[in-house]
Formats: sequence, structure tokens, C-alpha cells
Amino acid sequence: MTMTLAGMTVNERLAATGRVELWEDAVRARDRSAMIALLRRIAVPNPQNVADAVLADPVFYGFAPA
Repeated sequence: MTMTLAGMTVNERLAATGRVELWEDAVRARDRSAMIALLRRIAVPNPQNVADAVLADPVFYGFAPA
């Protein structure tokens, strides 16, 4: 069975592919490269922009301040 990620939010894609913990670890570590790699694996358009937005305001996205 092939999973279709189209139409899913980033969080839904992370959950559907079992990558939530990896994402949270990368964000907490402020590891932009790891974040972008994960976003690419789940076919997020413009992964650099998403990673930069989360890193610019992690509290907004539910993470502790840097």
C-alpha cells in the first residue's frame, strides 16, 4: 500500500510516517539540516522555509525557547 501525503499538514505527514520524535529532536537541537532532510522525506514543499519559520519562533510551534 502506498501512502498519499498530499493534502496533509506537516504534522499529519510526520505522524503518518512515524517521524514526529525525529522532528522534535531536530527542532530541540536547532538542527536546521536535519529538519530540512526530514521535511524532504515527507515531501513538504519549500522545506527550508518551514524549518526557518519554526526556528524563528519555536514557542509558536510548541517548543521551548532557545
